[in-house]
This record gives sequence, C-alpha cells and structure tokens, in this order.
Amino acid sequence: MKAEHYVGGGFRSDGPSFPLIAPVDGSELGTVPEATRDVVDDAVTAARTALRGPWGTTGAEERAAALRAVADGIEARFDEFVDAEVADTGRSREFARTVDVPRAVGNFRAYAELLYGRPERAYTTRVPGWSTGAGQALNYTVRRPLGVVAIISPWNLPLLLSTWKIAPALACGNTVVLKPSEETPSTATLLARVIDDAGLPDGVFNLVHGHGPAAAGEFLTAHPGVDAIAFTGESATGAAIMRNAADHVTPVSFELGGKNPALVFADADLDAAVDGTVRSSFTHSGQICLCTERVYVERPVFDEFVVRLGERAAALDGYGPMISADHRDKVLAYYRLAREEGATVVAGGGAPAFGDERDGGFHVEPTVLTGLPETARAVREEIFGPVCHVAPFDTEDEALALANDSPYGLASTLWTRDLSRAHRVAPRVETGIVWVNCWNLRDLRTPFGGVKASGIGREGGEYSLDFFSEPVNVCIQI
Repeated sequence: MKAEHYVGGGFRSDGPSFPLIAPVDGSELGTVPEATRDVVDDAVTAARTALRGPWGTTGAEERAAALRAVADGIEARFDEFVDAEVADTGRSREFARTVDVPRAVGNFRAYAELLYGRPERAYTTRVPGWSTGAGQALNYTVRRPLGVVAIISPWNLPLLLSTWKIAPALACGNTVVLKPSEETPSTATLLARVIDDAGLPDGVFNLVHGHGPAAAGEFLTAHPGVDAIAFTGESATGAAIMRNAADHVTPVSFELGGKNPALVFADADLDAAVDGTVRSSFTHSGQICLCTERVYVERPVFDEFVVRLGERAAALDGYGPMISADHRDKVLAYYRLAREEGATVVAGGGAPAFGDERDGGFHVEPTVLTGLPETARAVREEIFGPVCHVAPFDTEDEALALANDSPYGLASTLWTRDLSRAHRVAPRVETGIVWVNCWNLRDLRTPFGGVKASGIGREGGEYSLDFFSEPVNVCIQI
C-alpha cells in the first residue's frame, strides 16, 4: 500500500518523503510523503468547505448510512487491511484479524447504530416550564458538530484507535483531518481509499502524513482552523499539543500514557492471575497503553507468583518487535537502568538472537524484574515494552497506596476471589478503568480514558458523542 495524503477528495504525494521501515526485519517497505504546512492548510480548508457544504446539512439517517458504507468497505478489503497492519506494526496476523480490523468495522457500525437509533442525541425536547417574570417558555436542546476535528493517532493500534475517533466525529456531523503516526501510515491510506469509494463528500475526511514537532502534527494541532483535537499517544506529546491548543482555546480529548498496576491478593485464583498478567504485560510486546508494568502481589503468594510468571515469560515464543530501532533502544536502555538501580532480572532483560532475518529487526525479550524501590525510574516511568516489575505487599491499604503512587492513572487489574474486596477496592484505585479477574475485556460502549497524566475526557459509546458535539439550548417564549 503506497502511503499518500488524501485532501479534498483527491490523493497526492507532494512534499519530501521518508522511508517506512518494517519492524520485524528492518527492511524498507516504501516511502511516506511528509506533509508541508501548505498541505495541512489545504486539508483544513477542505474540511471547512465540506462543513459548510452538503455534509453540514446531512441528517442522522444519512450520516449513519455513510458510516455503514465505510464499514462495508473495510470488510470488503479485510485481508488488505490485515496485511498493511501486520507490515507496519510487526504484530501477529491473528491479532490483526481478530482485534484490529474487526474492531475498526465495529466502530463504524456501532456509531451508525447509536446515531440513528438514538435521535434524541441530536434533538432533545424539554417539558414546557415557567421562566420567572417572562411567562411560559419551551426549552429544547440541539447538538451541533464542533466543526473541523484534528485526529492524531498512535502507532501501536493504528487502525483501531484512529477509527475509534473518526467514526463518532463523523457521526456527529464534524469533518476530520487525520494524521496517523509516521511509523504506521498504511492502514490510514487504505481507509482513505475506502472512504473515497463510499462516496462521502469531498473534504469530509482528509489525511495528512508526517512527523510531529515542527512538522505535520504541530502544523495541524496549532492550526487556527481546527475546532477540536482528539489525540492518543504519549503524555509528553499530549502536553505539547495542549500548549498549541491553548492559543486558540481548542477543546481536547486525550488518551495518554500509563504505568498500569495489578493487585494480586493471596486469595486469588493464581493460575488465572499468572495467565492474566502474562497477557496484560506481554501482549503486542507491551506496546499497548493498557499493559501492566507494575505488579503488586500479597506476600504469602509472592514467591510462587514470581517464579511462575518468570517461567512463562522465558517460554514465550513468537512475540513481536518494538515498532522502531529507536523504541527498541529506549526499552533496552530501561533494562540496563533497572540493573543499575538494583533490580533482580527474573527473566529476559536483553535482546534475543533468532539466527534468521528477524535479527535485523527491533526485538527485545519479555522481562520480569523484582527488587526495585518504588522510587526507581524503572518503576515510575512508562517503558512501553514487554516488561513488568513485581513487588510484595502485606495489607489492602498498602496495596492501594502502592497502586495509586504514580503520576499516571489509566488502567489497573485486580485479582481476588473475595467479591466484597473487589467492590471495596476497585473504586479506590486511581485509574479510569479497573478490571477484576480479567484484562482488556472491553465493551466499546463503556467510558474509556484515564486520570492524572493519563488523559483528559472519556471516549466510547455516548461518551464520545458528548465530546464531538456541542449541546445548544434553544428557548422560545410562548
């Protein structure tokens, strides 16, 4: 799939280019055009023009039909999306086939259904009431689109997380300019072709490729023609985008980083807790914002848990690469730092040697650490790799204090057979999501997002519609 910009209903490749590198073996997949400021200006202008044109007067039924057409188009090119996602990210085909592409389809279908099935989201009548001193009045609420929405999507789940924002933004009548990560441009380009084939008006969806600082990302998020920004990625990048947005008081929705904790109590099903922690720490080589990096285990089962987790980590096979050489080097630097800080390496701790073409790629070993103080950088800072640190606790209050002692607050897991404890502890964990005896079990209608440095706002179901539309009160005196 050749990466191209999609602006105002047309594909273009103007601007300098940079190489797209396969993380599995380090080979060059192709080149990607870097959007100049002029390309970004054209995209925002096209989006503004479409907002003032036919798209601005479409009803809920028409927008729902457009979303269903996009979902149909993704399904028709299912294998192409799988191929593109696997090539860009290095993840397994099974993950792409069962998670990435189906959920992208599901995002468009879900918001089509939510939009058309719940027309009161667009028009809500209130009971006539009395306005003091002015007589009777009828109040009702309409929801109007925010306008031109800039969407910045990350490299770890590029198709899923971009459609997670595009679908509700379009459902609410906005127009979109998407900038995907420079590491993973292919499924975004393929999505643009699907949207083009679906017949949405020119400029409703636009795509620009490129990097972030002093490049396409900054040009877009600082653009005065952008009415809202939805971003998923690192907390530091979110802070930079917020500074850009502040100049124009642009509303933002952020899903940012995490240093997610797991609490394993002595009464837990230990088989399930070990299995769940293997999944939550090492899925996609830890390159999911929801992955667990801090594991706290009640002391009576601590030693057994560490041994079993280490054995499972050491036996993992076929795990995927880091997204880039830079990210591999960052993760390996944290492995070295952990040793310098006094960690015991239970499993992993380095880069594997396969003896085949994968040795040219960006792989690191799944790693289990113990023995670090809570002040250690490897415990406090997000690594975003296949690594977790395991530490003991003695009481429920201590477990909560350890879990909450973090600048982040995205997701957590809680392992216990005690139903009362589950209900007592879960609301006290300072994260936006708490999974009990499971991990990443997601109903896409539920609120998704973090607290503290892990984000602003919530996405999912009606929560996304609340961000991407503006409630307006209309008051008519009778």
